[in-house]
Amino acid sequence: MKFSAIQRILGILLMLFSGTMLPPLAVSLWYDDGAYSAFLIAFVIILMVGGISWVMVSDQRRELRLRDGFMVVVLFWTVLGITGALPLSLSDHPHLSLTDAVFESISGLTTTGSTVIIGLDELPRSILYYRQQLQWLGGMGIIVLAVAVLPMLGIGGMQLYRAETPGPMKDTKLTPRITETAKALWFIYMGLTIACLLGYWAAGMSLFDAIGHAFSTVAIGGFSTHDASIGYFDSTLIEMIAVLFLLLSGVNFALHFIAINRRNLRVYLVDSEFLFYLMVLLFVAVLVVVTLHTTGTYDSWGEAFTKGLFQAVSIGTTAGFTTADYSLWPGFIAILLLFASFIGGCAGSTGGGIKVIRFLLLIKQGMREITRLIHPSAQIPIRVGGKTITPRVVEAVWGFFALYVASFTFMYLALALTGLDLMTSFSAVAASINNLGPGLAGVGLNYASINDPAKWILCFAMLLGRLEIFTLLVLLSPAYWRK
Repeated sequence: MKFSAIQRILGILLMLFSGTMLPPLAVSLWYDDGAYSAFLIAFVIILMVGGISWVMVSDQRRELRLRDGFMVVVLFWTVLGITGALPLSLSDHPHLSLTDAVFESISGLTTTGSTVIIGLDELPRSILYYRQQLQWLGGMGIIVLAVAVLPMLGIGGMQLYRAETPGPMKDTKLTPRITETAKALWFIYMGLTIACLLGYWAAGMSLFDAIGHAFSTVAIGGFSTHDASIGYFDSTLIEMIAVLFLLLSGVNFALHFIAINRRNLRVYLVDSEFLFYLMVLLFVAVLVVVTLHTTGTYDSWGEAFTKGLFQAVSIGTTAGFTTADYSLWPGFIAILLLFASFIGGCAGSTGGGIKVIRFLLLIKQGMREITRLIHPSAQIPIRVGGKTITPRVVEAVWGFFALYVASFTFMYLALALTGLDLMTSFSAVAASINNLGPGLAGVGLNYASINDPAKWILCFAMLLGRLEIFTLLVLLSPAYWRK
């Protein structure tokens, strides 16, 4: 293990991350909300820690090995999640405990959207802006991680596309150089953010709210500047703008790149994951809308349609925005939406969940096994998009699914052990590992009431889900630490 090289990279990351304290500092000074000292102190502390860490090993130029890469990726999210908690802990309003501040920070950076803060409407503007910025930075970090970093390590959902699966993303790189790939994806991410911002602003949001919600929409985060989330604005137009950009952000960003590069929208229509993604969300939306109307939850089809479509897309893409407390809807809908979050977005998107491509392959594998029972001697390949999937990919998907179920079960039992009721425990783990945010029962609105041990377990769940299980669990395996 080359700890000096890892320390050097983390030092650079911390110094860069310290710069993210400056925009909320400027917002605090502009609005004179009294929170500027928290961001100034955090900026100095993070910059000093990063600088000292880098200076101590600045002369180390060794190349990273595969196992070093795993450590860097995990520490990237963990260290930034902890240091990102500083302004929330140092601020007078809200003055969060260490546990709550770390929970809020990790929830933001992993784009989960779970919150322990009550009374968002009364918070200083700079704190509100900082929460939204955390999600936006985390969302882009996920894209670059998935498309530019993880494939080099041989891990992550995009590895399915790059090395093994059919479609436009089977090449190892989008561009000849990884830096060019990251830059191209930044432009797409920025373009979607600006377009979403302008859409919200034109629809009636204030500029401040438009910026904040554009950040969390494109990141599929779910943080809002208001306790009532998107429902605060009571605008069908704003809700439909959110639906559009959530749908776009839940698509493989590399697919966006190919479509733009080729100037051909047909790229989407021939991509199996994209089509399955739309089909799942459409199916869930139709079920929710029909159930809302037939059960009398909403009397008019129009209201049932707007509320149902918004929540289906918001929960299905793992954003977690709300226009109504869906946990109070008929139990069938609440459970259906929660289960939809398990599928989540496409590989290489800002969405969470298991990812659409994995579910598609699991379904095809299941169908193949049924056919084998009828024709035991038949050789039946699994095909996606007309091309055969290798057994290695299918094995990797089943391995991921097995670890996912095992991790989910362990954390579910651990939460129940802390004293939470079973529905709260189940939905909290589901919402955290899928990077969804709002759950059911005791975590339907926020996570303020749950105990500290449960919050730390959920912090682990958020990181586990965002790093796609293997990346984090590999560090816990004995084989990783053997020389």
